[in-house]
Amino acid sequence: MSTIAVHQPRIGIAAPSVGAWSETFIAAHLQRLPHVRLVLTDGVLPTRISDGPRLLRNDAFGRFLDRVEARARGTGMDGLLRSRITRSLRTNRIEVLLAEYGTCAGAVVAASVAAGVPLVAHFHGFDAYSRSALRDTGSYKQLFKHAAALVAVSRDMEQQLLTLGAQREKVILSPYGIDVDRFTAGRPGQAPPHFIAVGRFVEKKAPHLTLTAFEMALRKAPDARLTMVGHGPLWESCVQRVRKGPLAGRVDLPGVVDHVGVASLMRTARGFVQHSVEALSGDREGTPLAVLEAMASALPVIASRHAGIADAIEHGVHGLLCAEFDVESMARNMIAIIDDPALAARMGAAGRARAMEHYRMSDSIDRLHAILGRCARR
Repeated sequence: MSTIAVHQPRIGIAAPSVGAWSETFIAAHLQRLPHVRLVLTDGVLPTRISDGPRLLRNDAFGRFLDRVEARARGTGMDGLLRSRITRSLRTNRIEVLLAEYGTCAGAVVAASVAAGVPLVAHFHGFDAYSRSALRDTGSYKQLFKHAAALVAVSRDMEQQLLTLGAQREKVILSPYGIDVDRFTAGRPGQAPPHFIAVGRFVEKKAPHLTLTAFEMALRKAPDARLTMVGHGPLWESCVQRVRKGPLAGRVDLPGVVDHVGVASLMRTARGFVQHSVEALSGDREGTPLAVLEAMASALPVIASRHAGIADAIEHGVHGLLCAEFDVESMARNMIAIIDDPALAARMGAAGRARAMEHYRMSDSIDRLHAILGRCARR
């Protein structure tokens, strides 16, 4: 019996960067999507072909020639850069372009239109919410008009894109996936009262609120410990805070830890904690991958009811949730997990089952590849 070969579209990816430790979803797309033939990077409006030449020259004479060409075209340097992105899309015969972050998608939409290449904008977090991002992109008016699809990673983000004016038929909900096989189940019911947090030290992840809640929990559980993995602009202030007072000797801030180290820490913890909030800038989470990784590690999740966290965690089933900024409730939820090891074990097992069923990386990549294929054929 003969089989009919299915055409696999030639995929291009545009991403502001491809090596940030906190952007594992971009690395997954680069490594696992089939037939990626062009990667544009180094800037919201990309300035370089990954592992290839710069799109604008950086030597003195080359910069002079680029300025002359930009003036002759009457486009400015950004216009010249977009024309070279257009040429790269055509030269590499790209059939669909995936732009990581709405901000990057907004910057390359004109080039994709000029090249006749359908554009899929993958939103991740701040790009859907931050007031500065919305201001700089004109609230994505041109992107929403010309994009073939707009991918949201949470129900909250899906609704946000619709509120901003996106067409219902273009918005597609596709949650992140994780490599569940990298995370083996721990035994939180038998673990000491040790909590772990993983993420960037930025305003929307509110590490200071996690510390406040943990300090409250220490009053009833003085043997508890907390490890907060990651780095960012708020890291130093958190280090200063835990050096003295009730948190001294109870909180470890090791900085960035590799994936193997994170998985090891999760296997030995009682629970995972994260108190995400809407930042003053309007910035919010998409769906924190660390929450999904904790679920895969059979850890109960103690978190705020924020963005995609509420999609993944059902309160009382996979973990315990509180309102944003309600540190008293978060502290009580930590105490509940400390006082009831059986509850920790039960919620952890339920979370792992949910991660295995709904948040596999392979399923997420397959969904995204199907979206790209449909847009390419369209």
